Amino acid sequence: MHILYHTNLTVDLLCQRNNADHNTDEITTRQLIVRRGQPFLITVEMSFAFQPSDVKAVWSCRLDDRSDLQRGIVTLSVTPAVDAPVGRYALSVETESGRAAKESLVVLFNPWCRDDMVFLPDEKERREYVMNEQGIVYKGTAHYIISDVWEFGQFEEEMVDICLRLLDVNPKYQKDPDDDVAARCNPIYVSRVISAMINSNDDRGVLTGRWDDNYQGGTCPTRWNSSVTILQQWYNNSCMAVKFGQCWVFAAVMCTVMRFFGIPCRVVTNFDSAHDENNSLTIDEYFDEYGLKSTEGSERIWNFHVWVEGWMKRPDLNRGSKYDGWQVLDPTPQERSEGVFCCGPAPVAAIHEGATDLKYDIPFVFSEVNADKINTDGSKTKMKFTRMCLCVYSGINELQPNSTLKLNITVTPYKVGLKTLVADFDCSAFRDVKGSCTIYVRP
Repeated sequence: MHILYHTNLTVDLLCQRNNADHNTDEITTRQLIVRRGQPFLITVEMSFAFQPSDVKAVWSCRLDDRSDLQRGIVTLSVTPAVDAPVGRYALSVETESGRAAKESLVVLFNPWCRDDMVFLPDEKERREYVMNEQGIVYKGTAHYIISDVWEFGQFEEEMVDICLRLLDVNPKYQKDPDDDVAARCNPIYVSRVISAMINSNDDRGVLTGRWDDNYQGGTCPTRWNSSVTILQQWYNNSCMAVKFGQCWVFAAVMCTVMRFFGIPCRVVTNFDSAHDENNSLTIDEYFDEYGLKSTEGSERIWNFHVWVEGWMKRPDLNRGSKYDGWQVLDPTPQERSEGVFCCGPAPVAAIHEGATDLKYDIPFVFSEVNADKINTDGSKTKMKFTRMCLCVYSGINELQPNSTLKLNITVTPYKVGLKTLVADFDCSAFRDVKGSCTIYVRP
């Protein structure tokens, strides 16, 4: 952004006011951080009267009513384009004789703006999936669920440099900076880059995964409880991968980065989660001539697997708003997507429908929640549990100990048979509420 004036001047970015208006003051008030599609104010003081015809700006820019032109005090209302790429921008203010001031600002996605691709209508959900810095990550088995508290910390001040650095070291930026920066206007593109950069399999990503119980030279994944610690270590060690992570660590760190950039995000746990390696929508098991299960070629069903869901529109699918909303994204390096270890965004609505011909990676995610297990004799075994951990809101802010709360929850089952319905909330209001029941879904 470039503004030209005729005389000596001082510039006030009004960081405290602007950041509060843009829901970024929890990050910092020492630098300007704004959200696209929403105006912010800049005050410029000059030693002479100001002529309005001298304003030049790339974004939408107008004189605010608080200006006092005769005294040389100009208050500008500047609005970043609603499709502006996220990232750091240079702001320069010049006199006729040359540059007099140079500032910078950071632009983020805006889930409060109706025209932004990440607009989330419900303020309670914005508070939970954008602003909440703590959460619960679920692990264990479908019969024995373990909940761990996690510190997302997306509004720690150092997250500004860390998350912007993560975008700048991704291979697409290294190959073609101009194309990569231009594409950062699109949360679909940005979320795929983040998914790839949380793991270190193809790049200078944040985490190295390990599943063989040998954590020498690193940290056991169960010891992590904060994204901030991991991201700080990665950034301070010249973007060298942190050792070690597993699925819930990858997902929690990605949730932090997504929420920092303004993309609504939640961590989701899927129990009895299948890993289909060949997009057959089935899980194949092989046995040797003695009837022993072979590890060669057999696909897996994990006790649990954790990924994230991000909220965004999907105009790239050309189906109107049908597949807008929650999108599965998985940073755990399992299979390649377009040659890179990343996954998604895959619309949850498309997964429910079994629309496996759409982007991105829907057959793989569909198999995780809905695959059939195929044995060598051709017999088919239905997976017993197809479950996701989600969050339900009731509008009640506080619960008293031993009190009773009735929730009406509508669910749409997609497969018949015996199912376990588990109420285990990850939102702050219901963190201690747990319960389960067995149901039978009829044809």
